[in-house]
Amino acid sequence: MADFELRAYQKEVVERALNRENVIIWLPTGGGKTRAAVYVAKRHLESTANAKVMVLVNKVHLVDQHYNKEFEPHLGDHYKLMKVSGESEEKDFFGIVVKSNDVIICTAQILYNALINKEEAKHIELSDITLLIIDECHHTHKESTYNKIMRCYIEKKLKGQRPIPQVLGLTASPGTGGAKTLEGAVEHVLEICANLDSVIVSTKSYTPELEEKVPRPKKTFDVVEKREEDPFGDHIKWMMKQIHEYMNLPSEVRLGECGTQEYEADVVILEQRGVRENNRLLAQCALHLREYNDALLINDTLRMMDAYRSLEEFYNAKLTTAIDGTDYFLVGIFQENQVELKNFATNHRFENPKMAKLESTLLSQFGPDVNSRGILFSRTRRSTHCLHDWVLKNRTLQNAGIKAAILTGAGNGITYMTQHEQADTIRNFRKGLLNLLISTSVAEEGLDIPECNLVVRYGLLTNEIAQQQASGRARARDSQYSVVAQKDGREVRRELINEYLEELTGKAIDRVQIMSEHEFRRKINELQTQAIIMSKVLEDRKTEKKNKYTASRIRILCRNCFAQVASGNDFRLLENAHYVNINPDFKNHYKLGGKVALERHFEDWEPGCTVSCNNGNCNKDWGFEMKYKKVAQLPNLAIKNFALETPDGRVTFKKWKDVPFMVEEFSFQHYCEANFPDLFD
Repeated sequence: MADFELRAYQKEVVERALNRENVIIWLPTGGGKTRAAVYVAKRHLESTANAKVMVLVNKVHLVDQHYNKEFEPHLGDHYKLMKVSGESEEKDFFGIVVKSNDVIICTAQILYNALINKEEAKHIELSDITLLIIDECHHTHKESTYNKIMRCYIEKKLKGQRPIPQVLGLTASPGTGGAKTLEGAVEHVLEICANLDSVIVSTKSYTPELEEKVPRPKKTFDVVEKREEDPFGDHIKWMMKQIHEYMNLPSEVRLGECGTQEYEADVVILEQRGVRENNRLLAQCALHLREYNDALLINDTLRMMDAYRSLEEFYNAKLTTAIDGTDYFLVGIFQENQVELKNFATNHRFENPKMAKLESTLLSQFGPDVNSRGILFSRTRRSTHCLHDWVLKNRTLQNAGIKAAILTGAGNGITYMTQHEQADTIRNFRKGLLNLLISTSVAEEGLDIPECNLVVRYGLLTNEIAQQQASGRARARDSQYSVVAQKDGREVRRELINEYLEELTGKAIDRVQIMSEHEFRRKINELQTQAIIMSKVLEDRKTEKKNKYTASRIRILCRNCFAQVASGNDFRLLENAHYVNINPDFKNHYKLGGKVALERHFEDWEPGCTVSCNNGNCNKDWGFEMKYKKVAQLPNLAIKNFALETPDGRVTFKKWKDVPFMVEEFSFQHYCEANFPDLFD
């Protein structure tokens, strides 16, 4: 086993954990929280009979990172370690894995599934664990998986059930939970402490050493004046006005200013209202207005051509799916103005001045003979792709030796990355084959990314936690943290508010740390009791809502064309994750598209082709077919693509968990008996 020493400030923050207290370690990004946790785990394994250490992370890629970079190198010689994620086969016999290993590193969902699964090979109890380490523990709130696990823990604790594991939380940024006052921030920090049943510790005696190890970057506001002229944006606003007039907005509806996130929220509500009121004109106009608003937001941050292309892509798809006069009007508006929009978009005289400022900010740190590394943070996956394209086509940036790549969240879809692609990108960045990552928030938190000397936040409105995490990426000596934005714009205002909230977080933690032991414990117990009561009330309400209607009284409609395509009792819940339609007649309502490719392999099922509405020209995406146990071909559907007709009117939902009826569990035997009766004669 590689022996290792901690720095003085790390020794200070682990002291209480070594005395078997439940502790949250608060250290900045780059301060060595994970190394401190490995040290605590090592000492725990050495001094505890039948020790079992569970390390929880909230993102799949962190499982490998913690295993390969920290836990295996320091503990692997003397202890049995196992890493488990949704991509590992080991998840299917997690109970056995836990019994036969000393240290298990896994995603929180794997542990939660094991706690509620009663199958012996998959089930474990909290009492099987002796030390529970929770990475990025500020996520232990509301209905997060971390909090569901800790709720099980708190219930056992309040009932006096023992043994329960020691808890060690790690965070760089507890935040204020939206509070703007010291009292509110203190309450938030106490809630995090209560949820983790832990005290919060930070270095007091060795602050200079910590500041030497983790220097703060120099912060700059690289601002530009507002565009003098924006004929492209003005023309889009004029087109939106035509749609406003066509849709005959209800008199009480007040939409926000075009080109803002407030306007986007307004038209999302308007689309839902259109669906509810069987008013397809209202619903479709709202959907198209959202696309125009997106184009304005892109135009405000990126190149005009990026905004133009977003509209062009949308309308190329709409051309073949028009089903009534509303669709033809909306497509016609774009077609009539397309040439003019493109002319504006290609006129460099009106280009976004933020792009020039971004270029000069990058050039301040990059050059042909300069060894720099940077991360450029942007809001959406689309914007990272646009910025990457801009860097590749910008001769000045290429001559400066910038080798850029995109880093976005993992998932399925054209703008997502696979886990392997993420790992390859970070590996190449670490090796120096790449020197600029263009990233969404995925790179803010947890990822082991080499020290950067430039971090740029571009077109972002986020909270103080995200800001702290991003700032913590600029860890090289004399590094720069730049906010590129419009002068006196919303991003600058938000950044200044976040600075105040970051300071407030520190003051709140100080206040909590100086509370008397008696007062702290009284407050923690009070918050824990409230949380358990509230959780049970919410659970009862959820059950009540689920039983509001019987499934047979719900009709399922396509969200685009409003055609009735199914009944609520056609659906079953498969493996507690997939909502599938088992009615054989449902196949008449959909057509198949391209094959779905998923990076992961699953024990009992594989993806088939996409499914979309077969009503005339509708073609609304619904989901995809899945083959279950090599026999059952089942359409797996996203409820956000449908409307529900209930006895009390029409409603829409983003997620299946919110629908007002119970969905029965899928029975493979019943399915086979219904579809292959000859086998059961």
